[in-house]
Amino acid sequence: MATRAGIGYDIHAKAAGRPLVLGGVRFESDWGLAGHSDADVIAHAIGDALLGAMSLGDLGEHFPPGDPAWQDASSLDLLRRIHALVLARGGRIVNVDASVVAEAPKLAPRRAEMCAAIARALGLVEGQVSVKATTHERLGALGRGEGIAAWAVAMVEVPE
Repeated sequence: MATRAGIGYDIHAKAAGRPLVLGGVRFESDWGLAGHSDADVIAHAIGDALLGAMSLGDLGEHFPPGDPAWQDASSLDLLRRIHALVLARGGRIVNVDASVVAEAPKLAPRRAEMCAAIARALGLVEGQVSVKATTHERLGALGRGEGIAAWAVAMVEVPE
């Protein structure tokens, strides 16, 4: 088996009246993130990292934002579908690690819940999923709370 790495990034603007879903967990909030699906930046970054590790393109290629089939779709469902693609190619996810930049909400109290939701979607144990959060120190658009961004890295074992 060979080990391959993939990196993913996603960013969504804040949007009033939408549910806020991060790492597959719904947060109580009067705002969410703008997007075609549920706009879960953590799940989207992880999905892109996994697709990259498998050389399978990106999230938009598999789940086009203009396709009504993905309107308000659960990003955990997208991760389950990506996991199936990894398995179909003989891959095995070793781990995923995500870093989130958000001024609000505070993510630390729900970090374990997010890791568990992502792990279930990818057929992993919680120790194979890491989610970390930081602020942008009030600098730039993210620092002003105009949106949330996430980066992720995935390690996948594939047949040689």
